[in-house]
Amino acid sequence: MSIYTRPQFWWRAGIVLCAVAGLLATEHRILYFTAQSNIIALGYFAGLLYWMVHRNSAEPAAPRLRGAVTLWILITCLISHFLLSKGANPLPGLAAEDPVAALRNWSAFLVHYVVPAMILIDWVAFGPHRVVRWRDIPLWVAFPLGYGLIIEIRAVLLPAAPTRYPYFFLDPSERGYDWVAGQFLQLGAIFGILGAVVVGLDRLAALATPQHIPAEATAVALTTASPDPDPGAEPGPGTAPGAGSAPGAGSAPGAGSAPGAGNAPGAGNAPGAGNAPGAGTAPGAGSATGAVPGADTSAEGAATRPVVAEAADGAR
Repeated sequence: MSIYTRPQFWWRAGIVLCAVAGLLATEHRILYFTAQSNIIALGYFAGLLYWMVHRNSAEPAAPRLRGAVTLWILITCLISHFLLSKGANPLPGLAAEDPVAALRNWSAFLVHYVVPAMILIDWVAFGPHRVVRWRDIPLWVAFPLGYGLIIEIRAVLLPAAPTRYPYFFLDPSERGYDWVAGQFLQLGAIFGILGAVVVGLDRLAALATPQHIPAEATAVALTTASPDPDPGAEPGPGTAPGAGSAPGAGSAPGAGSAPGAGNAPGAGNAPGAGNAPGAGTAPGAGSATGAVPGADTSAEGAATRPVVAEAADGAR
């Protein structure tokens, strides 16, 4: 199946287009976490599209990084909506009469709402699932917390830099660093909970999605599996089918005797008795069924049989 017929490809292409439109519609300074998270998402999904086309597979590359990208873009959405916009409805601004204001609002709507929503849907709807681990969450949270720490260091080292604190909860000017440290702790806990939600959604999606086994893995399993013995296989040379020797004989078919060789009638062996026909041995050769107890069937015993036969003739 061509990758261009897969819904994953077109959905992720839509994510890339929305991210590009949102970032280019108006100015977004790289100093802001919004710009950084959207650029990371754009880079990841653009690379993912190339990966999908190159390998003709809908399976995403670096699925654990995909979980991190999902968390970071959700942080952008929630911080913007609840802390910066105070939960205001963004939809009325999309119909602003001023074209410049409308374009700015559309840009903010794309990077703060549309792209995060599309990435979250991609996370839940498309696999692979159960790849990310709970212990990945601290690694994911390290990036936004590290971002805040770098902002604080930058403000100290570059006091004359424009926009020293891009977000009010990072600004210690009025409430001091103790308050900022408290904000870090609260946000770190919230980010950790949000990371757990991301992993939890992945687990729930895995329960609702049938397990997918790649065709390559199935082929390898079938190739390396040991085949069952063929019940109709031909028995090995020198062994009668089903028993390993003729009934009651205890020796392999065709013990090397010439045709007709054996004991004379009445010498303890049944006339014409012998092993079942075997490979390379004439019928009747070998020991007879029901041989006299204690008879020697070894090679040395076979060599003494003519003497016994002659003694029997003399007895007559």
